[in-house]
Amino acid sequence: MLRVAVPNKGSLADPASHMLREAGYRQRTQDRELVLHDPENDTEFFFLRPRDIATYVGSGQLDVGITGRDLLLDSRAEAHELMPLGFGTSTFRFAALPGTAASTTDIAGLRVATSYAGLVDRYLSERGVAASVIRLDGAVETSVRLGVADVIADVVETGSTLRQAGLEVFGEPILHSEAVLIRGDGASASDPAVEVAVEQMQRRLNGVMVAATYVIVDYDVPSTLVEQACELTPGIESPTISPLHDLAWVAVRALVPRPDTNRVMDELYELGARGILVTDIHACRL
Repeated sequence: MLRVAVPNKGSLADPASHMLREAGYRQRTQDRELVLHDPENDTEFFFLRPRDIATYVGSGQLDVGITGRDLLLDSRAEAHELMPLGFGTSTFRFAALPGTAASTTDIAGLRVATSYAGLVDRYLSERGVAASVIRLDGAVETSVRLGVADVIADVVETGSTLRQAGLEVFGEPILHSEAVLIRGDGASASDPAVEVAVEQMQRRLNGVMVAATYVIVDYDVPSTLVEQACELTPGIESPTISPLHDLAWVAVRALVPRPDTNRVMDELYELGARGILVTDIHACRL
């Protein structure tokens, strides 16, 4: 049986469960459920604090888990990233009062407040910067005003919260984070059924991401223009070309990136294609 850790709350919880549900796995219907058995997929889901998931997976108690890349690195657990999942994106950066620091090297000798002490300590150590890292739980922006720290390291989205605290970001981003599927470093292939289940979950999750990224475009185009049309819709491997009753025309089907849909439809129409249809993809395997 595959044992999977899923965030029980926070910004990753709902998107993770939604993605697993789209991938064909059973998910809980009530927040009170802490363990859920999915007999059809021979899988058991454990709903845990996102910050604890890497520890459980790294210890080998659970086979895989979904958590943030920042939480994985901060935990220092013996686990690694299997694949990014495309949601829960964030940027982790340093910030301070104007004039305090302009680059990472300027942090030397200063106090850095953060909720991700392990991540920040490793980042500074790898760059040979000696600083005092202070771990706080939440609202680290006020630590500078209260004299607890000189610099903070935190997730930055719009930057409005930092500006309200009189802080500004500096230096290069520490990390670009998102939700990831993780696996323990010590996981072995001793149980072939588990390895097959992990690979299957990866394929399913990848299928969900592709389905959200692409659409299917079908259209008719004169046979004399098919090569030009295929340049506009090359697809993944190659477009599907089918003959029509009118031999002067062919039908074409291809995957097109969702953001490009309307531009591609316009260009196809201008080329001479007609009957252009777009279909959403609910699931796929590539």
